[in-house]
Amino acid sequence: MKQSIERALDSATQASTSDVEAVYSKIAKRIIPFMILLFVVAWLDRVNVGFAALQMNRDLGFSPREYGVGAGIFFLGYTLFEVPSNLLMARVGARIWIARIMILWGIVSAAMMFVSSVHQFYVLRFVLGLAEAGFFPGMILYLTYWFPATERGKAIAQFMTATAIAGVIGGPLSGLLLSMDGRLGLAGWQWLFLVEGLPAVALGIFVLFYLTEGPEQARWLTADERAWLVARMAQDRASRAEAAHGAGRGHDQATLRAALLSPRVWFLSLIYFTIVVGFYGISFWLPQILKNLGGLSDVATGFVAAVPYVVAAIVMVYVGAHSDRTGERRWHVAVPTLLGAVGLLLSAATQNPLLALAALTLAASGIWGSLGPYWALPTAFLSGTAAAGGIALINSVGNLGGFLGPFLIGWVRQQTDSFTLALVALAAAPFLAGVLVLVLVRGERAGRPPAAGPV
Repeated sequence: MKQSIERALDSATQASTSDVEAVYSKIAKRIIPFMILLFVVAWLDRVNVGFAALQMNRDLGFSPREYGVGAGIFFLGYTLFEVPSNLLMARVGARIWIARIMILWGIVSAAMMFVSSVHQFYVLRFVLGLAEAGFFPGMILYLTYWFPATERGKAIAQFMTATAIAGVIGGPLSGLLLSMDGRLGLAGWQWLFLVEGLPAVALGIFVLFYLTEGPEQARWLTADERAWLVARMAQDRASRAEAAHGAGRGHDQATLRAALLSPRVWFLSLIYFTIVVGFYGISFWLPQILKNLGGLSDVATGFVAAVPYVVAAIVMVYVGAHSDRTGERRWHVAVPTLLGAVGLLLSAATQNPLLALAALTLAASGIWGSLGPYWALPTAFLSGTAAAGGIALINSVGNLGGFLGPFLIGWVRQQTDSFTLALVALAAAPFLAGVLVLVLVRGERAGRPPAAGPV
């Protein structure tokens, strides 16, 4: 066994650059577009309530604070089941578990069309969080099966463009669905939940036939490509274990208990929390902010809301690729988040609709742009069961910011009857994220674990 592993690692080391690029390109073309599609659907079902609110809040009499609580309560259910869900995925396999998640959340999302009171709104949003828990960290974990640490920033950034692509597609689509108000006796917001919820069910079934559990089962690779990739990923895990041992950390990167108790994991969780506060503050309130500034129709709001996401998608891919090319992570997280804070402050300082749109585009580009390099940090030193639990823990703690961000804007807006102070308060989160990354993160070069002490 030992000799076969050594031969495999030797083969992985000797592969030519062109062969390596060809294999990674083949993997990326096979799995990343499909993963993006899944995440686009997930993202639409998570944040389409922001567009539904343009009609739903009026029809059902929801106050800004009630809407903010309902939008954010999704993340309480999501957080509760996040770590168990990802650990179960590591045990039963990605294909079955991702299919289960998608089918269940699609049913719950479509059921949002039957909401008639604020309490029903809260309950279904909470259950939607429970249903979707584990999907995103499961996707991140799945990428670690295929891409070594040195290639992961770009892959993650490409995958996470789904959040921006969903904004590009979801804005116009949601606006058009809202225009169906009154068709067949349904309100526009009811059509929105129904039409955007059902694709998750269909895709969940398709996952069972399309996804491969890992490189070992990838029959769409040649035998040589498959053998090389299995060896390369073994080499990646071995090099991280050796680096961790050399830094005096033993095997902490591979054990679940150590990952959950690791100060590095909790530092990264705190940083992600501050990023997510701004991330979802923008996502859930952008349609209402734009409509309030420009007096647009629902359809026009949907199309205008796509602009920040178009730019953010381009920025995400560029920043992720540049981070991989330079091997640098820390500043590639800090600079975008600080620019995101500047964008939010500028949007609060103007009442000019075009300037506000430009400022919000800067804010979205900065916050979204930090995500690829950020997620390359924990996946560089977590592996095995620790990766499943550690990534899920970071996402769980971080996504509590998904409750705080929407709630904060709703509460401040209700107190002041204005978005100005709400945007100022929201800007504090990405600013703090940038500061924390610079203070806490060390040893962030791609392909090696962070140094002892702070991350």
